[in-house]
Amino acid sequence: METAAPARPPAEEAAEEFLVARARSGDQEAFRDLVEHQRDRAYALALRILRHPQEAEEAAQEAFVRAWRALPRFRGDARFSTWIHRIVARRALDRAAALKRRLGREVGVESAEALPAPGGGTDAAAAWSRARRLEALMATLSEAQRAVVTLYYYENRSVEEVAKALRMPEGTVKTHLSRSRAALRAGWLREERSDP
Repeated sequence: METAAPARPPAEEAAEEFLVARARSGDQEAFRDLVEHQRDRAYALALRILRHPQEAEEAAQEAFVRAWRALPRFRGDARFSTWIHRIVARRALDRAAALKRRLGREVGVESAEALPAPGGGTDAAAAWSRARRLEALMATLSEAQRAVVTLYYYENRSVEEVAKALRMPEGTVKTHLSRSRAALRAGWLREERSDP
């Protein structure tokens, strides 16, 4: 079953549309407000794809620069937040491919820095442990699979939205989701069997 992105309050959508209209006419302050509102989510998306904080920060910044330059051509077919996340995902995937070519290996995982510190208590410690295990397993997926999983599960995008964002056929998105779930499940079970 597909999950749709959560609906935003009409006032929030209207405010975003107002800022977009001002930014399209060259208002840098309005664009700065849009960036401020989307910065954390853009960085989180790039980080999930790239697995490296500095590279994720640069990918998000590049995406905002590209958005500023392309803003006069933004037709408004999708919300600005959807549009910017599409740009972030593409920049992150492009950056991941470039890093892989340049380094001759996959980008390293720094999941311990990306996760919040445990809050204490048995339940919190168990949740922390599960989150770290899942982050490590996510690192075993390809960049495309991580992007699909991140957009679908963490960003609550539909298969159709993920396909548009990553410029993939919907069938390819479904295949990536299926293979990713299978790989994550197999890795999780393998780790559980190896735990004492």
